[in-house]
Amino acid sequence: MSRRLAREEVFKLVFQIDFVQNSDEKREQIELYFSQNPKLEKLDTRFIIEEVEGIQSYQKQIDAILEQYAEGWKISRMGKVDLAILRLAVYEIFYALDIPIRVSINEAVELAKKFGEESSPAFVNGVLGKIVSQEQVDADD
Repeated sequence: MSRRLAREEVFKLVFQIDFVQNSDEKREQIELYFSQNPKLEKLDTRFIIEEVEGIQSYQKQIDAILEQYAEGWKISRMGKVDLAILRLAVYEIFYALDIPIRVSINEAVELAKKFGEESSPAFVNGVLGKIVSQEQVDADD
């Protein structure tokens, strides 16, 4: 399975577990997801689990970044699809340092085209563009 397809599975899981509050229930949702998708290979499973657990571990920091750069948008007002895509991309940009930033942004926009509303690709690209451009300015200081 390609990284693109594996990332799509990460998105689906992040989207799904966003509706569950309890961490035990989230773990159950992850286990259920894999039991219902036996086509996932071991290597893909490891990548998917690492990404999902990473996103969960850093969710407060990720959400704070999103609130800072998504001008006029609170996390609670964002569409669940866009939010899951943005959480995945921000996690990869800040915490999965082996993934090039441009790949994370491109994959996020592609997910938005496939699963989001008509305005989703532009919204996702705009928020991620602001984050990356500001982080580069901060790194230069």
